[in-house]
Amino acid sequence: MTLDALLAAPLAQQQARGYASTLREILQQPATWLGTADLLSQPSLHEQFQAALLPPPSHIVLTGSGSSMYIGECLAPSLQLGLGIPAQAIAAGSLLTHWRSVLPPGAGLLISLARSGDSPESSGVVDRLLSDAPDYRHLVITCNAHGKLATRYRDDPRVTVLVLDERTNDRSLVMTSSFTNLLLAGFGLVPRNDNDAGAAVKRLARSVQHVFDEQADALAAIACSEFSNVVYLGSGGAFGAARESALKMLEMSGGAVVTMAETYLGLRHGPMSSLDERSLVVAFLSPDPAVRGYELDLLRELSRKQLGMARVLVGEHIPVDVLGPHGVAVELAGLDAVDDALPLLAHVTVGQLLALFRCLELGNKPDAPSQGVLTRVVEHFPMHGERRSKHGHGEDA
Repeated sequence: MTLDALLAAPLAQQQARGYASTLREILQQPATWLGTADLLSQPSLHEQFQAALLPPPSHIVLTGSGSSMYIGECLAPSLQLGLGIPAQAIAAGSLLTHWRSVLPPGAGLLISLARSGDSPESSGVVDRLLSDAPDYRHLVITCNAHGKLATRYRDDPRVTVLVLDERTNDRSLVMTSSFTNLLLAGFGLVPRNDNDAGAAVKRLARSVQHVFDEQADALAAIACSEFSNVVYLGSGGAFGAARESALKMLEMSGGAVVTMAETYLGLRHGPMSSLDERSLVVAFLSPDPAVRGYELDLLRELSRKQLGMARVLVGEHIPVDVLGPHGVAVELAGLDAVDDALPLLAHVTVGQLLALFRCLELGNKPDAPSQGVLTRVVEHFPMHGERRSKHGHGEDA
């Protein structure tokens, strides 16, 4: 299986095999990132972001469900560092059921991240907090101009909405270009020189296009090898990228591949016991030398203990000694070595390719891999109100 062969197949054949949308949406990412970078450079967007961030909120909460939640996990460390405001990701489901106990008090900012904006919990959370946590302001970042999140709050001054290019509103069941463009848009909240930011995104796009052109077939080969489980490793915001990549493999394999996401230092505390001769290790390497030191120590420990069948290492200037005899090094050439944020987009694209190739090897259809178990937009479910405790105070439903 090669990327060129998948692309060369007639569109009707791609559709019959169920990968036309997913493949197109993965490969369009470098071009769409440039479009999102152009959007972020517009003065009107700066005004929107300034309106959302002034006066400075006491706290930033990033929310979403599934992949959108993992975008928040990728973003939170960069926003906290760049803005000097405490930031954390909280799943929309947790906010819907337990907002009183998990939502930080005060005049915060809730950032809702969504591809369609039509999942029940997306608008359910905003509705609940507009009513019961009125001091919170809201920023919605979505790919769908016609979704509930984009249209429902047009007349509420507490809600700012940013809609990305329609091309990012992925048609496949799995999120690919929607994930990375929402992530890139979130990074736009951190003030940067527009020229420097645009140049950084161009370097990222070139680097990932090089991966598509030169390393996709090596990823296809390892994705088709005889592993039964995969562990994805990431530090800081890259842990969100690891969780997203694990979800992609789980979704597209229909559960045939067991996946786990963990931090490098967390792997030693129990999860390392799951690694055996049929385990694939996918490691996202930090550009920060101090962080990478911990990561390389862990990879060398795995080598000493002879754990894992093979490795895929993603980063820049990857040491040969940690790769192993059957590993694949995905070099992200030319990225800014002091920036922890943009490489996360590249990490996620590698996870997407591995999942795509494995899905096709298993005979599944990437555009709809779950055979009806999952739907592109979560089906409607009822919103339940709060019950009253015997002391008269509201408790989470």
